[in-house]
Amino acid sequence: MDLCNLSGKVALISGASSGIGAGTAVLFSKLGAKLAITGRKEDNLKKTADECEKNGCQPLIVVADLSKEDDVKTLMEKTISHFGKLNILVNCAGILAYGSIETTSLEQYDEVFNINVRIDGLRTFPGGLVYNMSKSALDQFTCTVALELAPKKVRVNSVNPGVIVTDLQKRGGMSEEVYTQFLEKSRRTHVLGRVGEVDDISTAIAFLASDASSFITGALFPVDGGRHITCPQATYSEVTY
Repeated sequence: MDLCNLSGKVALISGASSGIGAGTAVLFSKLGAKLAITGRKEDNLKKTADECEKNGCQPLIVVADLSKEDDVKTLMEKTISHFGKLNILVNCAGILAYGSIETTSLEQYDEVFNINVRIDGLRTFPGGLVYNMSKSALDQFTCTVALELAPKKVRVNSVNPGVIVTDLQKRGGMSEEVYTQFLEKSRRTHVLGRVGEVDDISTAIAFLASDASSFITGALFPVDGGRHITCPQATYSEVTY
């Protein structure tokens, strides 16, 4: 982990109340980063902060809704005011909504894009129209902003996960039974024969945030067990939602 040493760096992590965001915050605390963590659920943020404190890090907690512009401004102002600088921005906040071109409402479209594109696909899946669109938009956002900020020596990269064991799908409406079936089928859609864990993603994020990746920008970094190289028809023909 010395390769990804983040000592002296200030990192702001969104979506840090659960899942990948929480796991990334804890890993960053182990790597020596100073942290600002944000999300919509204060109780969960405090749980993440408690885990970080075990590693000698005392995160700044800012409760915010990233779909609200005023919250975003307040978040940045509090972070800069508290630490005096910002070195790393990790956007893990995201939501999932199921629906096809026939069933997705404009309200769903706006909600998903307001969160996912403002902050976080190489492989699409049926029944996730607006989610897939938001991830494709984020890929283009990553490449464009990387070009714009390169003269300022700011690097911009995107980690594109496969199926990761978190509560994302269940928050999107999957029942426990369907989620269990989904994970089992997903093991066959990843060429390494398993779904991912939060640590698989957080370590990739730590690498991209560290000086070890100083010559990488504008990269769309698949951490998906090879899912992006599989055949879509064979992959999803058996999966129903």
